[in-house]
Amino acid sequence: MILPAYLQKGDTVGILCTARSFSRDAAANAVALLEEWGLQVEFGATIDVNVNQLGGTDLLRTNDLQQMLNNPNIKAIWVARGGYGTVRIIDAIDFTAFLKNPKWIIGFSDITVLHSHIHNLGVTTIHAIMPFSVPNALETAKETLKNALFNTPYQFTIPTNASNKMGTAKGELVGGNLSIIYSLLGSKSTINTKGKILFLEDLDEYLYHIDRMFYNLKRNGYFDDLNGLIIGGMTDMHDNQIPFGYDVKQIILALCKEYHFPICFDFPAGHIPDNRALKLGTNVTLDINATTTTLTYD
Repeated sequence: MILPAYLQKGDTVGILCTARSFSRDAAANAVALLEEWGLQVEFGATIDVNVNQLGGTDLLRTNDLQQMLNNPNIKAIWVARGGYGTVRIIDAIDFTAFLKNPKWIIGFSDITVLHSHIHNLGVTTIHAIMPFSVPNALETAKETLKNALFNTPYQFTIPTNASNKMGTAKGELVGGNLSIIYSLLGSKSTINTKGKILFLEDLDEYLYHIDRMFYNLKRNGYFDDLNGLIIGGMTDMHDNQIPFGYDVKQIILALCKEYHFPICFDFPAGHIPDNRALKLGTNVTLDINATTTTLTYD
């Protein structure tokens, strides 16, 4: 995997929309954070634009992302917010210049489209908070993003959840939002999980649909040769009037009972205030024992 150049003080970070709309005013906290780190900000043409839910037409969002990918002065692209819309433009993007001069792509949720597609191009990305989520983000979430961008070593050490499946695994870290990964199945943006460690999180889903998505991943071979599974925030899950009968942990453990890879629950990443930064595409070691779970970059 190709690792983009880490940032230095004075570098410029671009903020744009590939999905839902976002404004300069709403970006104030994010801009202040970047300036506190010694970075400069350049807004894309999609900021302050509203086309129904989206931050501009498909053409505007395509051209904005393309311009920032091609601009050598932009050292990282921080997508403003998720929602929906990135899949509408991904096939119109030319990554030729980006592959010659890769830069960090940062975001989560709908930005999983970019993470997955760019992973298949062989470049690492950062799953982390976005300008939209900065105001409610915990300091740990902000600090890990800074560490990831400036190449300051960090790791994760969290209490072991009682539902965890213990063990140690090594592999390339991949993943993101479950619903997006599910929606990409069968496309050229689908990720190969063989020998890798898969991270998944989601928001505002019905339990039966979590079950359906996991079954589809299973039927597509996502777990056959997987080395480890990390489950982040499964936030604001819903049930029907007639209960589905299983919670998220029970659904996953039942589906994965035939496999031998370790499984970590309640990892601090996803649609939660403690959404810590994950460098996707890098090699990591996941160790789950009776008391602690650690994730370290190799």
